[in-house]
Amino acid sequence: MGFLDALLGGRRKLKTPAPDRLFAMTTAVVTLETGLGVKHRPVAGIVFQPLATADFKQIVSDTEELLRGSAKDTGTVVDSADDEFGFRWIVLRDDEMDDLVVAVNVVSSQLEAGGYGDRILCAVFVFEEGGEPIYFIYNFKRGAYYPFVPGPGEKQRNNEREFQLKAQIDRDLPIEPELERWFPLWEIPL
Repeated sequence: MGFLDALLGGRRKLKTPAPDRLFAMTTAVVTLETGLGVKHRPVAGIVFQPLATADFKQIVSDTEELLRGSAKDTGTVVDSADDEFGFRWIVLRDDEMDDLVVAVNVVSSQLEAGGYGDRILCAVFVFEEGGEPIYFIYNFKRGAYYPFVPGPGEKQRNNEREFQLKAQIDRDLPIEPELERWFPLWEIPL
């Protein structure tokens, strides 16, 4: 046991995921589109659990204002929506995947800088194949992506296609290795 371990009573601070792992999507989109024929839709979102505190509301408001200010250069359209579970979605629309990833990073960075990084659930990037949506979900706490492919029935998943995508893209994206952490997100407002 080291000096810091003794000071902390044997507890170690958990290592947080590298923040740059989010940016892997900017290069993975090339493989998805050219190699797999999966096209990205010009929309992404970041979802978090809001707090009713003035500080938290101010951070979210300032972040949305910052994104709208930079939209003059990028063309990113910023909206927000609350889902049925009480989570807040910041919805971003832009033809360029790079701009979407940067905007998602701005939101997460602002929340983390304000001490609210633990309120972030995930980011969602939308693709399509044969007109049907495919979602790549980025779990901030784990620093990894996973595919979510809704199935033909209500609240059904196409696990076979999810596993195929994992095998096809895992060299380009940090994929969540624990399949039980591949949580479905229903009613995504994107």
